[in-house]
Amino acid sequence: MILYRLRCARGHEFESWFRSSGDYDRLSGAGRIACAICGDTTVTKAPMAPNVAAGNADKEKEKGLAQAGASPRTPPVEKLIRAIRKAVEEKADYVGPRFAREARAIHEGAAPNRPIWGEATREEARALAEEGLPVTPLPFIPKKKTH
Repeated sequence: MILYRLRCARGHEFESWFRSSGDYDRLSGAGRIACAICGDTTVTKAPMAPNVAAGNADKEKEKGLAQAGASPRTPPVEKLIRAIRKAVEEKADYVGPRFAREARAIHEGAAPNRPIWGEATREEARALAEEGLPVTPLPFIPKKKTH
């Protein structure tokens, strides 16, 4: 396994693991790597510092960060986005591309009232907002679409 620090064309930086550098090259060449923050598929490798062996206290700290999906170098905004993602995934139902239809059904009382998240086009989101439904874009995309 190899860890790469990646950067999308919009400047977001994130990390991702790959089985090998060849796997990274194959996925990148096919446009199958997307920014974990915005979904942009124009992604390149970002500069990385070498991983230097740490003392026991540092290893315990890094182990805790790794279990939380972060690293000591994870920028604060990425930590916040990960916390938002975790809360949304735990508390809301993912409805995928049916988001606009499901939001209207909940609003009209035809579906159970519950928090949902999913995908909508800009036009669908605008129409929902104009109809008075509370919608907001999320700062991440579903994990299955990241790579």
